Amino acid sequence: DVALLEGNGVVVPKTSSPQCNGLRRGLHGAALRLQEDKDKSIPVPTSSTASPTTTFHEHYQAHPSEHDTATSAQEAATAEEAPQPNISYVDQSGEQGEDYETEEQLQVRILNAALDFVPLHGWTVEAISAGAETLGLSAASSGMFQNGAGDLVLHFIAQSNTQLTKQLAEHHNQVQLGQAEPKKTAEFLRDAVETRLRMLTPYINNWPQALSILFLPHNIPNSLKHLSTLVDDIWYYAGDRSTDLNWYTKRAALTGIYNTTELVMVQDSSEDFQDTWNFLDNRIQDIVNMADTTKRVLPFPQAVYSLLIYTTLKNLTGINQRR
Repeated sequence: DVALLEGNGVVVPKTSSPQCNGLRRGLHGAALRLQEDKDKSIPVPTSSTASPTTTFHEHYQAHPSEHDTATSAQEAATAEEAPQPNISYVDQSGEQGEDYETEEQLQVRILNAALDFVPLHGWTVEAISAGAETLGLSAASSGMFQNGAGDLVLHFIAQSNTQLTKQLAEHHNQVQLGQAEPKKTAEFLRDAVETRLRMLTPYINNWPQALSILFLPHNIPNSLKHLSTLVDDIWYYAGDRSTDLNWYTKRAALTGIYNTTELVMVQDSSEDFQDTWNFLDNRIQDIVNMADTTKRVLPFPQAVYSLLIYTTLKNLTGINQRR
């Protein structure tokens, strides 16, 4: 009797002798190896179709369908066309966007626009309202300014002082680089004061009104602060580095010169304010004379020295004379 091994065509006797059992095991092992060789000889297809062992998720990621590709492209185009969130103010993280404008910055823009209407409306709330309207804002925006016209005048003064300081700093840098010649102290002071006062020219007809606003009790502190900063900056860029009593006397003298020259300018009807600049030249010369006098009176007692300074300042401010 024989037994047939499946698929191999090999027959072995159905005997239970040791020799036959060994032969049967050898033939069976040979048959298994032959089957393995046949399996290996079958070529594996290289198509993009996933093998049976490939999961659906892996196959989907590697080979998305055309429908899915088109859907993704459509979604991306829709996202690009969708309006972006407004980050003009504050985003969800609490950070300010690039276009964020504070209330103070908005007030500065309104006041800058209002300056164009000062020749027409004067230093008034009406000028502020007109400036706001040019920015597309309501005329009621003038209510943002609690000090009304005083805020407009003080804004102009601060803006003009900043502009002069930038010019003085630029000239100072040019001198340091050898691109400009240094000026003598008297010439420097005279040019600085004239440059600052000429900024009043577009508003000269309305400047008496501005002065009356500055003299109001609640505006005096800020007015004096701006004037002190202006005078200090002029002396600084003039090269003054004094730390003794001269620091105070120089600034007090220049403050008097600026104020009196400003009053002369308001009343000046000469061409290009020539009378004002002549007055300024005389006052600057008084400072030079005061400096020379100070050097000569240093050995004097402090009381005499103080009296001399007081008298000189009265002359500089025009209390004793007007010429």
